[in-house]
Amino acid sequence: MNGSGTLPEKVNAFIAGENLLSPDKKLFVAVSGGLDSVVLCHLLHQSGYNFTILHCNFKLRGEESERDEAFVRHLAEQYGCAVQVESFNTKEYAESRRISVQLAARELRYRWFDEVMGEDKKAVLLTAHHADDNMETMLMNIFRGSGLRGVRGILPKQQRIVRPLLCARRKELEEYAKEHQLQWVEDSSNLSDKYTRNFFRHHVIPVIKERIPSAEENLENTLKILRKTSLFYEYSIERTKRKLFEPQGRLEGIPVLKLKSYPGYEALLWEIIQEFGFTFGQLQDVLHLLEAETGKYVQSPTHRIIRNRKFLLIAPLHKEASADFLLVEHENETLELPGCMMKFSVKVIESLADIPKDPHVAVFPLEKISFPLIVRKWKKGDYFYPFGMKKKKKKLSRFFIDLKLSAPEKESQYVLEMDKKILWVIGRRTDERFMITRFPVEGLVVELKIKD
Repeated sequence: MNGSGTLPEKVNAFIAGENLLSPDKKLFVAVSGGLDSVVLCHLLHQSGYNFTILHCNFKLRGEESERDEAFVRHLAEQYGCAVQVESFNTKEYAESRRISVQLAARELRYRWFDEVMGEDKKAVLLTAHHADDNMETMLMNIFRGSGLRGVRGILPKQQRIVRPLLCARRKELEEYAKEHQLQWVEDSSNLSDKYTRNFFRHHVIPVIKERIPSAEENLENTLKILRKTSLFYEYSIERTKRKLFEPQGRLEGIPVLKLKSYPGYEALLWEIIQEFGFTFGQLQDVLHLLEAETGKYVQSPTHRIIRNRKFLLIAPLHKEASADFLLVEHENETLELPGCMMKFSVKVIESLADIPKDPHVAVFPLEKISFPLIVRKWKKGDYFYPFGMKKKKKKLSRFFIDLKLSAPEKESQYVLEMDKKILWVIGRRTDERFMITRFPVEGLVVELKIKD
């Protein structure tokens, strides 16, 4: 057996050293019935921990799935602990979301685990990931493309998930199980190479070991170093991000020149954008935005990063945006607001007669407009220069009092904003700074259409 001491001594030392568990914690253990989770349950029981077993039946392997569930229920009886089982129609879930069965199973189980633990701050979930799993994860992340977070592998503790066996190799678990005559069930899908992890386990790592016999030991030691390195790295990244971001209206703004002044700014940019759903493969596209013209953007499933003058702006997509805040990215766009629509278009304005006197229509000289624009609820402290008041500044709160608006009218009032300047108190008054002063001129026409 690798390392000093028995497996229980090694695991308990790891739990203490990483501060993974405390006496007040309420323990839930994810148990499949396989070797790893069976050994974890035995170790916890031998060390005097009380725990509840959680088992997922994904209904993917017919009788084998039912066998696993029965085995886990019997295991709970052996240890005199509570057990909760949940069944899922995993294939149907995967098809409805157009994702792999493997990803569907992951989403279903962790969603259920969260539901079981609820809001209990003392609840923690224990999983049986071990050192071999960690090595496989590291290698897969390297080949898929990853920053330091991916290369460091699986962490012993992430939020409410605890992994006490990361200090142990799979062969140590096998020796322990044989020594204590433990029974477990084998998952036939573990033999299939259609899953990436199994391919690495059965083919990639054995080939590497033929050339470098100490490869696994070297990987394990590297993971330990990388995990410690990542602690300092993340601390530095968070401090840098706080210094770097500059709010641009309601958006997060990254000054391009300031970003490029940092050594290794490419890594810093990756750490920022991955939090907004961008993949490692999109990093080069985002880096190209540093040299791009205003209006160019890169999109993730939830956000866009837009080059706007001296900044990269990070904006939620409309479908993810709050109803109180929407982004206008170009001159031909339609937005939906509560009870109305806003349509943006461009038209040549030949004379003053081409400017509608309708309060639901606003026209601005396109040459003075810089996208993106923001449509948002007004807030305390907002001000503008009302058209017709000879560029006299006025707070919106005062403007609303003069109009004798009711409280509901004030609460539902939107404004159109650019670079922290209000262009239009929508449906009421435009800002004189953005009036048309010469003809002909290309105008940005904004129409407010009230729904019936």
